[in-house]
Amino acid sequence: MPTFTATFLKTHVARLLVALETPDDLAELVADTLVGANLAGHDSHGVGLVPEYAQLIRAGRLKPAARASVEAATGMLATLAVDGASGWGPPAAFLATDQTIARAQQFGVAAAVVRRCQHIGRVGQYVERIAAQQLIGIVTCNSSSGVVPFGGRQRMLGTNPIAIAVPRQAGHAPVLFDGSTSVVAGNKLRVLVEKGLPTPEGWIVDRSGQATTDPDSFFTGGGLLPLGGHKGYGLGVMVELLAGLLSGASAAFLPDFAGGNGVLVMAIRPDAFMPLQTYLEQVEAACAALKGSPSRDATCSVLLPGEPEQIARRERAANGIPMSEAAWQLLHNLSESLGVAVT
Repeated sequence: MPTFTATFLKTHVARLLVALETPDDLAELVADTLVGANLAGHDSHGVGLVPEYAQLIRAGRLKPAARASVEAATGMLATLAVDGASGWGPPAAFLATDQTIARAQQFGVAAAVVRRCQHIGRVGQYVERIAAQQLIGIVTCNSSSGVVPFGGRQRMLGTNPIAIAVPRQAGHAPVLFDGSTSVVAGNKLRVLVEKGLPTPEGWIVDRSGQATTDPDSFFTGGGLLPLGGHKGYGLGVMVELLAGLLSGASAAFLPDFAGGNGVLVMAIRPDAFMPLQTYLEQVEAACAALKGSPSRDATCSVLLPGEPEQIARRERAANGIPMSEAAWQLLHNLSESLGVAVT
């Protein structure tokens, strides 16, 4: 597979987005978030999405020059709503995140929703930003139907990721959980198709509800299975009823679903409940206990949630970001169609 530096990918993707009529500052932010996903090892949410975003722009579903804004205050100072204006998802979600941080620092707990929001990318990046301010972050969103209910065969739910980050003492990355409520994120199937690989058993069913390992089956009417059976199904439903309904996007399986992502952002100030230093010390004790627990493989230790992303960032920063030939060809084709040289 070809390998690229993060700097090259950020520069090239930003140029592509500008060619798609995105303002320079928004293009740089979106490019940074996409490459950031690749660096964290989440290629499903990385630069391979750009051709798909271009299709959304050409179809008029994503407005590249639109800017998100905070809706007029409703009198509830610890909550807010952001209007994504059907523009780029990351700028809208970061606006909601920053506003939620400010309110949580003032009131102890705060929450925001994002309306008319397109794809926000890797959800973990927003809770990482919250945890960097020594707050607990929770972000979730719904998305278009791609997951069958537990016991069902028709796709109804979105993959509906949930991300939670808890701050640690200085010098430590936060404890981070970032995962879909389906067995795997839908975009990971696209990556397998590009690589010509099958899915593991237990990931998807075909359009008739039969188990399959052919990732193409998902794109021809099949569906992902919920994570952990009824448990992932239950979590996925709750995301629809929280992020989907509160944001006004509706649930993915209802006829008035707006598309894109319905987003819910929450931030909690630990010292609203106990002294911050006490909390951070307890988090460190919990991390040390987990890291010190016996592992089944003597060659590696137990990892904390978020450590795989940290490992991937170090490795890819040093050795480059790999991309399948198929994904690079799609990006190259888009570059040619937009008249953007690959340099």
